[in-house]
Amino acid sequence: MRVAIVHDWLTNLGGGERVVEALHEMFPEAPIYTSVYDKDRLKLFTNADIRTSFLQKWPMAIKKHQLYPTLRTLAFESFDFSQYDLVISSSSAESKGIITPTGTTHISYIHTPTRYYWSGYEDYLESPGLGIFSPLAKLILPRLVKKMRRWDFAAAQRPDFLVANSNTVQKRISQYYKRKSAVINPPVDIDRFASQQSKDGDYYLVVGRLIPYKRVDLAVKACTELGKKLVVVGVGPELKKLKSIAGDTVVFKGALSDKHITKLYLGCKAFIFTAYEDFGITPVEAMAAGKPVITYGFGGAAETVVDGETGIFFKEQTMQSLMAAIISLEDKVFNRDKIIKRAKLFSKENFKANIRNTIKEHI
Repeated sequence: MRVAIVHDWLTNLGGGERVVEALHEMFPEAPIYTSVYDKDRLKLFTNADIRTSFLQKWPMAIKKHQLYPTLRTLAFESFDFSQYDLVISSSSAESKGIITPTGTTHISYIHTPTRYYWSGYEDYLESPGLGIFSPLAKLILPRLVKKMRRWDFAAAQRPDFLVANSNTVQKRISQYYKRKSAVINPPVDIDRFASQQSKDGDYYLVVGRLIPYKRVDLAVKACTELGKKLVVVGVGPELKKLKSIAGDTVVFKGALSDKHITKLYLGCKAFIFTAYEDFGITPVEAMAAGKPVITYGFGGAAETVVDGETGIFFKEQTMQSLMAAIISLEDKVFNRDKIIKRAKLFSKENFKANIRNTIKEHI
């Protein structure tokens, strides 16, 4: 079977790129089509057959792909998939809009309907997270959004079958795209914690991209107010702002290797997750390390963390609500084995098995 993989862009390592990695392991000979590729930042695809669009050579496209939403639609529509039996797209933006011939089956794995057109439009408009280009985004997006929503809706009708990465995303697909979808949770590398020894540390941990909707500011403010140690791993446009509001108990580690992040997971007291997320891989990673998770009780994380058993929910995205959850956690004892058992449900092996079953069902 001739297979191709498609992804929006390959410029930073996140949950979407982990999905592509797992698909690449399943189909190592399959080429990976994408709008732009930063080979210096994504070493895990060094040996893969990466095929980029015309945008690869455009000014700043690799570093600021967000500046070219309309051109990305043309980029993905320009790819030729006539030689393939199966195309699997991994999409939170335009890659689902590829055009495939009648004899090619297109399965699209949807991380979320394009956030800046639909569920996250207002938040994105308020804080685009593009640095000096943010004022430009605020000016242009309202003028483009109606047209881009029409394209995005039409693009979502092209795949033969849609897969949602969580129940939360399945509901969004139904709401915005008016289509049915199956749910397959994304892969989490559980094995990296299997032979490691965890210990009860004295710090809380945040891991992720430092962008506005992640609401890392809540964790920084809450731990500063309570005088609790907090380690923040990640980079992004919010870093400068977060440092300006952080107290002496908050430490910023920047970008770290998986090896260093694993050690921080194993040594923390608990993991804090403040985003209203589509799925949320980092909370599952924390549970794989045997650590409880303090999470906003809505979105994908509410589907993986069990309130009172593998973590604690806070019900409002406010500093006060998070502070109450932190105080509550410090008085509670969690069963580490039960936490790890829960994390294993979201393993890479389960993801691959579910994808294989979906392929068999539709081809």
